[in-house]
Amino acid sequence: MNIRETDFSSELQFNASRSGGAGGQNVNKVSTKVELGFDVAGSRILSEEQKTKVLEKLASRINKEGILKLVSQTERSQLGNKQIVIRTFYDLLEQALKREKKRVKTKPSKASKKRRIEGKKKLSEKKAIRRGEGW
Repeated sequence: MNIRETDFSSELQFNASRSGGAGGQNVNKVSTKVELGFDVAGSRILSEEQKTKVLEKLASRINKEGILKLVSQTERSQLGNKQIVIRTFYDLLEQALKREKKRVKTKPSKASKKRRIEGKKKLSEKKAIRRGEGW
């Protein structure tokens, strides 16, 4: 399932409010800050396996009610902040649902062992010179 091609718009809740920062008088008048809310546990699009993965990996961004909250207030327009928050949402979901490759253990090669030992010898010689032993 490609996350970018899935339409989550029916399950996303947006809330706009006034934001601080750049914008001059505009900041005091216009609600440009955008908050996105996504109920992970109540999602009909994600499978149970995907829900548990998202809840586990994005736990720091999910509140006690199980709602993923994202906020953007960097742009001077509500539309710009909404686009940023949607892009961030898809990026986070993609990262959370990405399959991690299993690490294959390998042994160091003879050449890498030799390089490591030579590096240690050079460092040892340098320190011996500094101590005055190598003169």
